[in-house]
Amino acid sequence: MTGKVAVITGASQGIGAGLVAGYREQGWAVVASAPTIKPSQDPGLLAVAGDIADPVTAGRITGAALDRFGRVDTLVNNAGVYLSKPFTDYTAADYATVTGVNLAGFFWLTQRAIAEMASRYGGHVVNVTATLAEVADSSTPAALAALTNGGLAAATRSLAIEYAAYGIRVNAVSPGIIATPAQPAESYDHLGGRLPPLGRIGQVSDVVDGVLFLESSPYITGEILHIDGGQTAGHADPCG
Repeated sequence: MTGKVAVITGASQGIGAGLVAGYREQGWAVVASAPTIKPSQDPGLLAVAGDIADPVTAGRITGAALDRFGRVDTLVNNAGVYLSKPFTDYTAADYATVTGVNLAGFFWLTQRAIAEMASRYGGHVVNVTATLAEVADSSTPAALAALTNGGLAAATRSLAIEYAAYGIRVNAVSPGIIATPAQPAESYDHLGGRLPPLGRIGQVSDVVDGVLFLESSPYITGEILHIDGGQTAGHADPCG
């Protein structure tokens, strides 16, 4: 064990579950949160079920981390909701759901985690955003994703500057098309020749490797690391 503790949201499946495994393999203790998540027999892994959009859940997660492990070294804000609809079809309930998880969930938990990190003058926050927020596609309308993930990217840079003097780094990863249990590779067959420049669908391990790279890079902060096979670069504006 390294003595370090990571809190990971959206941890029950897909990228979140991969991150839990990745940090445990590095010897970190992990507090894993999701709306429904099974208790673990691993003494280095604590599962906390709850709705991340509820501010009370943020208190429960950080409280459980401190009670069990005594500290929070890294927070990975992986929980997210994606809902694709034409802009004028979004309902008030859609807006509340997406912003509740993607923005409010990030806000309340990060606020508590950074307060704990600042008291020890050190820590790391990694926000998981999405390339689709930067690469608009008329066939996949995603205004709410753009709104919330764009907000996360801006907050990443802002917090990196605000808390640098406390030894706290704040970064983000921006995955592109990633195969997960919910979105297996075959579900992207409709893309045909419109795959990212590297010519393949990304894997959960690609995202985990990116997060762990940031974890092991103490001079990187305020960075948005695109893990998208060149998708963002391929859509860059040649005029700057």
